[in-house]
This record gives sequence, structure tokens and C-alpha cells, in this order.
Amino acid sequence: MIDQLYDAMVAYEKDCPKRIQHFVKVHSFARHIGLAEGMDPHALMVLEAAALVHDIGIRPALQKYGSSAGPLQEREGMGVAREMLTRIGFAAEDVERVVYLVGHHHTYHDIDGMDYQILVEADFLVNDYEHGLDKEHIAANVRTIFKTACGRKLAVTMFGLED
Repeated sequence: MIDQLYDAMVAYEKDCPKRIQHFVKVHSFARHIGLAEGMDPHALMVLEAAALVHDIGIRPALQKYGSSAGPLQEREGMGVAREMLTRIGFAAEDVERVVYLVGHHHTYHDIDGMDYQILVEADFLVNDYEHGLDKEHIAANVRTIFKTACGRKLAVTMFGLED
């Protein structure tokens, strides 16, 4: 089902290679961190699904509000993600967890699970690079956001930070 979701997201983001490139990178980092942190296969599948659809709300937020601000994409993405995941055949409880993650992936307090933590870390790894942040800002993000050993190691190595 992850492969079906991947293809559905590419089709959904047709003509927007920037967003396709973004979710592909977040998915890759999330999967890598999840495996390194020992997630069980079912939890990893939920994480991978969330990583693929985490920004699904950007398109409707832009259409509705002319903005892709985090809270707008969280709110607008939940229904679109639910519909896509259900259509593909994900179990109801998995759909609800992924929808929750979509609706909170720009909310960095009260992170309530390894899947949520890893999704946030993977998104930061990609966003910090794509936004061209300087090392000081990236280091501050790593200190305040990153909790997994693998996520921290990736950030330190990728951005040449002090450990």
C-alpha cells in the first residue's frame, strides 16, 4: 500500500516537482530513522504513510486561503489525507493516526509517539536544507526538536554541526 500511496501522491502533486521532491525526501529520512530506531513493521508503515502525505494540505490551503502556512495545511490536509488513505485501503485505525499526524506535523509540543517524533525530525532535516538555514539556526532546531539518536546523527553529519 505504501507504493500505491507514493504513486497517488505523485499524481496528486502533478506539475509541482518541488512538493514531490519534498515528500520523497521526508519519506526517505523518516523510513531510515524509523528502521534505525527499531520501529516494528506496522508502526513503520504508518510512519511512512504519514511522511508521504504530511503536506497534502498545501494545495487546498493555497486554493482556499492563498497561503500554505503550517496551521492551514494541517487543517486542510486532514480530510484530503483521510479520503486518499481510505480509497487505497488503509485500515481505519491507521488512517486516523496518519490523519492526526498530518494535522499536527507543524505542532512541536506534546509530541505523542515515535512516529510523530520521527516525522517532525525528517521534515526538519528537509526543511532546514530547502530553506537554506544557517548552521546556528539548524543547531538550535536540533537541540530543541531532535530526540532520536539517528535523527540527531543525520543532522549533525549532514549540516557539519558540533555534536
